[in-house]
Amino acid sequence: MRVIAPAPFVLALLKQWKQKQAEAKLLSGSLWQGWKTEKERQAAIVFTNELGGHLHPQTVYNHIKKLAASVGAPQARVHDLRHTYAVLSLQNGDDVKTVQGNLGHATAAFTLDVYGHVSEHMKEVSAQRMQQYIENMG
Repeated sequence: MRVIAPAPFVLALLKQWKQKQAEAKLLSGSLWQGWKTEKERQAAIVFTNELGGHLHPQTVYNHIKKLAASVGAPQARVHDLRHTYAVLSLQNGDDVKTVQGNLGHATAAFTLDVYGHVSEHMKEVSAQRMQQYIENMG
C-alpha cells in the first residue's frame, strides 16, 4: 500500500464526495451495494456508482476522454495524467524522492530516467535562482 499526502483542495473534494456517497446510501436504502458499516467505509473504494457499487472501467475511461476533449486534448490517455502529475511536481520543486514515492517507483534513478527532461529545466531554474540570490546579496 502506498500512502500519499494530497493537496488540501483534493482532500476538500474527497470530503464532499464522501458526503454525497453518504446521502446516496441513505436514499438507496437496502439497494446500497457498498459499505454498510463505518469499518467497511474506511476500507471501501472511493468512487462508486449511485448504489455504492464499482464503476465500470469503460465508464471511467469515457468520462476522462470527455474531460480531456473539453480542454483541447482529445488524444490524452488515462496514463497521461500520471505523467502530467510527475512533470508538474518536479517542475514546481518537489524533490525526486517525493515524486518517486508518490508514483510508486522502486528507485529515484528510475524516476529520473523517465523524467530526466524535467531535471534539465530544473537545472535552468536553479541557475536563475542562484543568480537572483547572488544579485540580492549586496
